[in-house]
Amino acid sequence: MNLVELDRALKQLRLGGMAAVLETRLRQAQAEPLAPIDLISCLVSDELARRGERLLERRKKQAQFRDSQKTIDNFDFTFNRKMNRSLVFDLATGAFIARHEDALFLGPPGSGKSHLAQAIGQAAIQQGYRVLYRETHTVLDELAEATLDGTRKEHMEFLVTVPLLIIDDLGMRKLPLTVAEELLEIIMRRYERASTMLTSNLLCGAPHNRFNAESGFMQSPDSNPAILNQVEGFSLRITGEAFSMAIN
Repeated sequence: MNLVELDRALKQLRLGGMAAVLETRLRQAQAEPLAPIDLISCLVSDELARRGERLLERRKKQAQFRDSQKTIDNFDFTFNRKMNRSLVFDLATGAFIARHEDALFLGPPGSGKSHLAQAIGQAAIQQGYRVLYRETHTVLDELAEATLDGTRKEHMEFLVTVPLLIIDDLGMRKLPLTVAEELLEIIMRRYERASTMLTSNLLCGAPHNRFNAESGFMQSPDSNPAILNQVEGFSLRITGEAFSMAIN
């Protein structure tokens, strides 16, 4: 079997990582030289590395972050020195996901809640977890569409089983009355089975304070705690001005 045939065979076996570096590794084996076991070890390591990179890329794409460039490294902690950095980094370790715990980020618009949520989602993917990011209105719109086309059960199963579900901007848009019940169902079914992360401006003096723009369901003193009581693992309150105001 010559080099071309070997390359073709590796690709047929779905060993594209080996195929991509085969010629280079053979030249290395001749130049150093490498023992046969060392050559095989290098090729296997190359294949594993490529598969790992592709898995990360696939999971980042599946997560559908609003901004995939948001990371812990490029978050500006200096704009708010009172922020609980220790809690942020603890969440970024992903340990809360392994324990099926939840997190709630509270703060005024522009204070960095969405950035941190997406950054922690990115960190979770690096640690091998599947993540799904959705803005509140999007996750509910998708569920409504699934109900109409008869795939609600399958879609709900997808939502309740992903290891980390990030629901962003809770309370930012008006929603029909009945959809709050759908949101509560998602959160309750995930409770203590998978981790949910919510971001909201609840109780931060925003126009949609206490979810009053969402629906009568969320305005109810009996129903509102029902949602928040399911997210009691970690709470990070981000105080102070928004980024745009702080920068100016």
